Amino acid sequence: MLADDKLGAQREVWSSPPVTGYVEAFEAIVADPNNELVVAVIDEAIVGMLQITFIPYLTYQGRWRALVEGVRVSSDTRSHGIGTALLRRAIERARERNCVMVQLTTDRSRQDAQRFYERLGFVSSHDGMKLHL
Repeated sequence: MLADDKLGAQREVWSSPPVTGYVEAFEAIVADPNNELVVAVIDEAIVGMLQITFIPYLTYQGRWRALVEGVRVSSDTRSHGIGTALLRRAIERARERNCVMVQLTTDRSRQDAQRFYERLGFVSSHDGMKLHL
């Protein structure tokens, strides 16, 4: 799913066995209590996923935030409510962890994704910046 779109195809690699970096990242996520993977499964096939990272902040009186990354739904199951269910679960987990907010970024070229997040109540309130290393 990571390589199953225009942007992902430029930076991700599908192989079996998977690239070592993917395995190492997965193991680090699973070992870290402030990281979670939410996975959607239909008939034993993974059809969607996202990662939540819980981050302590000094702002908002020291409250925590939930950062959602890597939201993916397989191309053949999009528009069936899977992304909505994944995000609702992420929001629920953030509430369970007493987070003050859920935040995410999306590429400016992903206009469908932007409309999707807005329908779920997300607001485009900041401009994000990245420095690739």
